[in-house]
Amino acid sequence: MCVGLPPARGAGHHFEQGVDAVSERTQNRSQKSERRLAAQLAAQKAAEKKRRRQAWAGGLAGVAVVAVLITVFVIIDRGRDEADQAAGTPSASASAPAAGGAGAPLPAGADPALNTKPVVEAGKGDLTKLVVTPLIKGTGPEVKTGQTITTNYVGVFYADGREFDSSWKRGEPASFAIGVGQVIPGWDQGLVGVTVGSRVQLDIPAELAYGDGGGGRPAGPLRFVVDVLAAQ
Repeated sequence: MCVGLPPARGAGHHFEQGVDAVSERTQNRSQKSERRLAAQLAAQKAAEKKRRRQAWAGGLAGVAVVAVLITVFVIIDRGRDEADQAAGTPSASASAPAAGGAGAPLPAGADPALNTKPVVEAGKGDLTKLVVTPLIKGTGPEVKTGQTITTNYVGVFYADGREFDSSWKRGEPASFAIGVGQVIPGWDQGLVGVTVGSRVQLDIPAELAYGDGGGGRPAGPLRFVVDVLAAQ
């Protein structure tokens, strides 16, 4: 029997080595766990920083887009305002259209008085022949037979000055061929040779106008004041 026998030599030393080995393995596992936990925490922190950076970047991008849109709208509105102002303010070098909406632009160098509707009064005495009276002398070329001319005009009865027709009242000039029978003889005869840019008074006897009238046309001698705006 082996009861009471002393332990074999070296047995205690081997036991202590086994305990140390177990302790070292336990410590190694604990360190590995701590490293894994630290790595996970670091990864979480890095991910959180990345999310914050992305959120900031997205916010800044949104602000930048809004700023660009506001700038575009301001530029568009400013352009519209400038366009409206340009449309409402004639150029200093351009001729203004005739007053009352009755006309095309005046010819170059024309008297600005052609922008204003003339006041036409009644004639005096008996009218027996065509009388052409220059009121404003234009600097353009002379009107030739067969040309199409553009005019503003006022027509009144010679005897009392009552107005019966006016391009100014209609709000647009009249264009027609001259000297070829498209208008009354008093116009065909009185306007050929007049220079563009002129204002002339035509005193026309009945036989060179509409005679005794009829069909709603004015009868008797007539007076017209005619502005010659173009001829081509």
